Amino acid sequence: MTTLVELAAEKESADVTDWAARLGWVVGLLLFIALVYWLMREGWKWRGTLQSDLPELPSAPSEAGPARLELSGRYHGSTTAGQWLDRIVAHGLGTRSRVELTLTDAGLDVVRPGAADFFIPADRLREARLDKGIAGKVLAEGGLLIVTWEHGEKLIDSGFRSDHAAEQAEWVETINSMINTATTEGTAR
Repeated sequence: MTTLVELAAEKESADVTDWAARLGWVVGLLLFIALVYWLMREGWKWRGTLQSDLPELPSAPSEAGPARLELSGRYHGSTTAGQWLDRIVAHGLGTRSRVELTLTDAGLDVVRPGAADFFIPADRLREARLDKGIAGKVLAEGGLLIVTWEHGEKLIDSGFRSDHAAEQAEWVETINSMINTATTEGTAR
């Protein structure tokens, strides 16, 4: 009869890790992730090419007048008006960033550190509203300030979120009041 020591000595334990196979899987996974990111980047560039008919963004005038409202927060992107998933990436409008908004009688100055600044002339503003989402960002109902404006032949929705969400309602009221006043004055002339 064999003893337990002899029985244990006869058997070899199996390899715990097959390093070659594991390394192959890791390299394959990393290549797959790199391919996905490359395809996403190419898609972003293609979307920019498709939107190349969009004219250059206006810059702020040197004398815009006194500020009616100011806001610090986040810029979440721009989409084709009424189509909250159709992101516009041309001229940097698809780049999320911090934002400093200043509303004057001349228009809306959008200053974005690390991204292209732009200006929306007052006569190009069409509407302001509170909404729950824009491409890539969905919040609670009324969480985003959406400003609709005309640029070239296109209506654009731009989404902003204030650091102090309570002030967004005042922005909607003030912008819509400016639009209504300009429309009323335009028809009275």
